[in-house]
Amino acid sequence: MSFLIALAGKGGTGKTSIAGLTVRYLMERRRGPVLAVDADSNACLNEALGVEVHATVGQLRESSLETIRSGSDRPGGMSMEELFEYQINQALIEAKGFDLLVMGRPEGPGCYCAANNIIRKYTDILSERYPYVVIDNEAGMEHLSRRTTHRVDLLLIVSDPTLKGIQTAGRIKDLVDELKLDIERSVLIVNRVPEGGDDTLLRLASDAGLQCAGLVPQDDNIYEYDLQGRPLIELPGDSPALVKVYSILEGLDIP
Repeated sequence: MSFLIALAGKGGTGKTSIAGLTVRYLMERRRGPVLAVDADSNACLNEALGVEVHATVGQLRESSLETIRSGSDRPGGMSMEELFEYQINQALIEAKGFDLLVMGRPEGPGCYCAANNIIRKYTDILSERYPYVVIDNEAGMEHLSRRTTHRVDLLLIVSDPTLKGIQTAGRIKDLVDELKLDIERSVLIVNRVPEGGDDTLLRLASDAGLQCAGLVPQDDNIYEYDLQGRPLIELPGDSPALVKVYSILEGLDIP
């Protein structure tokens, strides 16, 4: 049984950066391998992990629908279900220590419900092969109401060091409870914290009913890496944000 970590939070909090560093932590400290899932329609986890995307679930769904519409022959007489499962496996991006599956977006107009359902189904199927799964969800709370986030051992709710960010994190926690999602534990991580103000942030977290696992400092290395298009998974080992994320994850007793 895999240990599943999901990330949630409003846009602009650096959630994907935390997801990328979490993947690195699991590879280095827990010896993976890790299945990373980019469940954000605005896919960018691959950039944090330093890999190229050659196919997304959204694209595969559209091509499958086109096969149905055109009546094209399917290889080997496969059923559509068998063909799609084969394509999903082909879409996995393999890297040293982790594999990545990217949701992407539908090519045509419409909602993301179908792509979300596919991600949920195939995350369950694929996770049997990996001891750890990390899901980077889209910003906001819609993925929760659509139940993209489910059967989760640890939910990391990421906020920036603002009242609005922590209030949003509190609403995410409330929605988890309201929907009775199968989430074993949820904690808050406040990201990009400048020097000072720690007591205020911890008080705001407590007022919002959140357990704060830690405060990740503002890190100039991350700014420079983002600016240069370098993957955050290659941050130096003494980078302040990396050191703190590792410390937070160590304290969460991940098996």
